[in-house]
Amino acid sequence: MATQYEISGTTAKGIAASVERGVAEGALAPGVALPPVRRLADGLGVSPGTVATAYKELRRRGIVVTRGRGGTVVAPAPAVASRRPPKVPEGLRDLAGGHPDPALLPALLPPSRLSPGARSHRSAPRLARLEDVVRAWLGRDGVPVERVTFAHGALDLIARVLSVELRPGDGVAMEDPGYHHLLDLVAALGLRTVPVAVDDEGMRPEALRGALRAGVRAVVFSPRAQNPYGGSFSAARRDALAEVLLDVPDVLVVENDHASEVADAPLHTVTGTGPARWVHVRTVSKFLGTDLRWAAAACDPVTLARHDGLLLLTSGWVSHLLQETVHGLMTDEGTRALVARARETYASRRTALAGELAARGVASHGSSGMNLWVPVRDESAVVNGLRSHGWWVAAGARFRLASGPGVRITAAGLEPADAARLASDFAVVLGESEATYGG
Repeated sequence: MATQYEISGTTAKGIAASVERGVAEGALAPGVALPPVRRLADGLGVSPGTVATAYKELRRRGIVVTRGRGGTVVAPAPAVASRRPPKVPEGLRDLAGGHPDPALLPALLPPSRLSPGARSHRSAPRLARLEDVVRAWLGRDGVPVERVTFAHGALDLIARVLSVELRPGDGVAMEDPGYHHLLDLVAALGLRTVPVAVDDEGMRPEALRGALRAGVRAVVFSPRAQNPYGGSFSAARRDALAEVLLDVPDVLVVENDHASEVADAPLHTVTGTGPARWVHVRTVSKFLGTDLRWAAAACDPVTLARHDGLLLLTSGWVSHLLQETVHGLMTDEGTRALVARARETYASRRTALAGELAARGVASHGSSGMNLWVPVRDESAVVNGLRSHGWWVAAGARFRLASGPGVRITAAGLEPADAARLASDFAVVLGESEATYGG
């Protein structure tokens, strides 16, 4: 091995625990090769079968992967240090978080109807009246709603679906640049991320075709408010992607409509256009509250059965108190009016910032949602330069797989006057960084 970490143990369980400890402590980094089975068995004084069993368990749990002649290696893991957003320095205006404006979120009040005592909701995990609201919500955008389910947020649902559908080492086509938590989630499940380029209309069909030829088992994309690039499917792009997906009926398609009500773009969904295995998921955190960990999904019958089967074995159901809260907010006229105002405000603020940047010769991307993606040559130079002017933006490294560098700016709380000042500072910093880069 190319590391000084010594694997120990005399049983399969002990050996597996030793490897996992080395991975957790950073002594066994992603990509590091483990010893061949016979060599480690000889070194530990155990049978090759014992080591093989340990490696099999580690593969099952996504801690290691087998690469044919390349042997068994530590699986690619979330780059915790680089993908977790750094702490916002004191005194800076935070434009890095991707969060909604708190002034445009409704007040969260506990539901008036509380669960009467301790009882199980496994027999009726979803409130029927909330199911009706969800069917109307998704159905008006053309999503098939014969089968719906709930989860503790979009990432919770996507993690559960991928874990029952795929096995460690399977490939997942991911947007590049893409949502960093999703990139980390796929890696944490022991799956292989396959980057797919995006543009202002979302995932590119020719890039998706290439990923499918590489043998991916699932595709995850956002139809609007793509994070961080801001793209949204046009009808033509949706049709082109659907045509590509028709050739791979066994590939699971995950459509993550995370911003939905505040995306200020129509939904052009690929669901119902041909994919046999699909799920459309929406969360409410962007427009009802970041602490409401609830999501709704519509999916094909097989995906529904597998998701709900695993949910039943774990948390069992989504809290009915949470469901009551969501139902109350989604059926409240005042909340609906606030959400409509938020959608218009976010569009106005994002457009204003894009216009101010363009007026100063700075190109940006963001046709929907709360964020702008600005391509730059040197992310660190731009982030640190803006920091000196009192702004804190997100370096693009944690969003990228193979795409070029950039920074993400969250415009959700940025008034037009602030947008002009930020754009002026950005142009100055960009000029300084490019002069340094070129000189």
